Amino acid sequence: MIPIPRALLMSLSLVPMLCGTVFARETAKERTCRILFLEGPDSAPNSLHLFDGTRSQEVELPRLNLSKVYELPVETRSISLLPAPPIDPAKLPPGAPTVSIPESVTHFYLLLTHDPSNQVAPVSMQIINAGMDRLRAGQMLWFNLTDYPVGGRVGSEKLAILPRTSVTLDPPATGANDYPVDLAYQVPGKDEVYPICETKWRHDPRSRSLAFIFAKPGVRTPRVLVFPDYRETDSKDKETR
Repeated sequence: MIPIPRALLMSLSLVPMLCGTVFARETAKERTCRILFLEGPDSAPNSLHLFDGTRSQEVELPRLNLSKVYELPVETRSISLLPAPPIDPAKLPPGAPTVSIPESVTHFYLLLTHDPSNQVAPVSMQIINAGMDRLRAGQMLWFNLTDYPVGGRVGSEKLAILPRTSVTLDPPATGANDYPVDLAYQVPGKDEVYPICETKWRHDPRSRSLAFIFAKPGVRTPRVLVFPDYRETDSKDKETR
């Protein structure tokens, strides 16, 4: 796989909903996360050790799906990724990939992007809130990491997303049914509209989804990857509402 350029990673800090200060507070007894190594190259590690300040656990870094759910102590305020458990928890290797967790965020996605300049672990990290108050079952959270505006239809929903932004779509269909997807992009300064895809996807009303629009080096047409997230607790929470 070809890694996403570092410039795209930096753009994530500008994407709405990645800023923890705007997240609503959740009450929980633990923190959880699922990991995605978006377009991680084959040369990068397939697993690392996630250190939460007190303990370390080995975690998988999947490229084409979300990892299993990892649990963290609710008091965790930052996490780091290391090649091995730290010998001294108070002395982490200088420059180790680290990200702070806003106090109000209890369930999150840990998005990794390849960072070959990091000598400890070749990744950079961003947190995306996975709380049910931000992204409900059936909804889709779209991220446009390209320089192109993208638009079209996603089932019953209209998608219009500017470069370097995000948007949440309501469920594109009812029930477990197929729905049409027709997306296109526009090159700034040109009137033409260019196709990305015209296909059908399957809707799972139990799952939330992350959708990324990004460009590969040397290829103008953006690529789209969608990652569903089904959790048993989501269904139980929905039933009690």
